[in-house]
Amino acid sequence: MKIEKLKLIEGSKQAKGTAVIIDVFRAFSVSCYLVANGAKRIYPVGSVEDAYRLKALNPNFILIGERHEKMCEGFDFGNSPTHILRENFNGKSIIHTTSSGTQGISNAINASEILTGSFVNAKAIATYLRLKNPQQVSLVGMGYEGLRPSQEDDFCAEYIENELLGIETDFESMVEVLRTGDGVRLLDPKNHAHSPDTDFNLCLDKDKFNFVLVVKKDDQGLNYLERIDVL
Repeated sequence: MKIEKLKLIEGSKQAKGTAVIIDVFRAFSVSCYLVANGAKRIYPVGSVEDAYRLKALNPNFILIGERHEKMCEGFDFGNSPTHILRENFNGKSIIHTTSSGTQGISNAINASEILTGSFVNAKAIATYLRLKNPQQVSLVGMGYEGLRPSQEDDFCAEYIENELLGIETDFESMVEVLRTGDGVRLLDPKNHAHSPDTDFNLCLDKDKFNFVLVVKKDDQGLNYLERIDVL
């Protein structure tokens, strides 16, 4: 298994083999919480306009997502795991668009398989990859708005790589770096309306979920996330 670490939108375009598109703060942490809360299907879309169009065709779908970390106009929820933590999504379909994570899925056109990546299911991702043993794995940290690297996504790529190589990770040190580094925006009171400080711990609740989310296509050719239990 060859492991390559890539970054940002350009990295997602270069990803080959099995691509793990990583967005810890907060898109693909949110996706896991949505599925754990019963969401039937999540449609990750690249643009807000595509999200509105899909909603117009499916009025019962729930709109979730952000631009510049704030909830988009007319959406039901922003991109906060805190805000959806107590919601019941049983049997509901979700349209999800974000500045980083869903952009990576849309741009990973050269990958043969795409998974979402976050700390909340990182060990499950590594287990899935070991079981499938693809020739090529691309770990893509999407960073901030897909334009500049972020510590949390780089750390998550490192953690998954270490799990695959049998190397122990000092995760607690990573968390402490994030408290005063790229995670500080989640802890800043001026951001708490759209990004509660509880998002920090929810997104860093390592290995909470025992499933991976794999990108599939429905009969209309739309990407959706399929849950696969692995642990």
